[in-house]
Amino acid sequence: MATQSAQEGPADPWPRAEKSAKPARYISKFRAYVKHEAEKNKSQWKTMGPAKVAVPSPNDFLQKHSKKPKLAPRKKEKDGKKLPALSVPQRTYRPVIRIKKNFINRNALAVIRGVPKKPRPFCVDSRQGDKYLLEPSGLVPKYIKKKDYGATPKYVTRRNEEIKREEKEYEASVAEELKKRAMKQLSDEEKTSVLQALKKKWEETNREFQCLPVLTDTRYKRMHKAELELKLKQLEHDIEALEKHKGIYIANE
Repeated sequence: MATQSAQEGPADPWPRAEKSAKPARYISKFRAYVKHEAEKNKSQWKTMGPAKVAVPSPNDFLQKHSKKPKLAPRKKEKDGKKLPALSVPQRTYRPVIRIKKNFINRNALAVIRGVPKKPRPFCVDSRQGDKYLLEPSGLVPKYIKKKDYGATPKYVTRRNEEIKREEKEYEASVAEELKKRAMKQLSDEEKTSVLQALKKKWEETNREFQCLPVLTDTRYKRMHKAELELKLKQLEHDIEALEKHKGIYIANE
């Protein structure tokens, strides 16, 4: 009954799509060649040397002095080429003369005939007998006996000459700089021309000042009047200074 009711049920409203066959996997035609090359070049370090190394025999064990270099065997001289030994020594032969020396007697004679060693002078400065060498103490005139005692060393003389030369060069540079900065003195003709120009400028400014209106009711008029008064004062001061002093100097700036 159950199976019959299931078969008689409503049909599936959505039709299912049929599954397509899966395509075959791509296989390169060079697969076998690449595999062969990879196996061929694998572990190349194992291909160096002979395929099989001979195992040393137990009889060829390491012996003493076997590693040292061996000289070539000496060749035997042929009969007839070897010269007979001479009974007379050669001309270049120099016999070794052995002289027997008595060092004990020689040392004894050297001691007897030798000059006795002089004791080094020392100084005692306490009751207990504390002493010290006299030569390095400074109490003995040692350095005054030298030939160059009291003479100025060469390096000091050379240094003094360098200092004097540097001072002269500095003084020359300072004098040249002062000469460049020296003030110029005006001649009488230049002084007269400058004085006349200042007086002419004062007359023009004074004429302009006198032409000002009596009533200064605006700010501009007051400022213009103050400016003219300041110019007149400066011109009068310059004229008075030129007439008062005989020599006039001008700085070179």
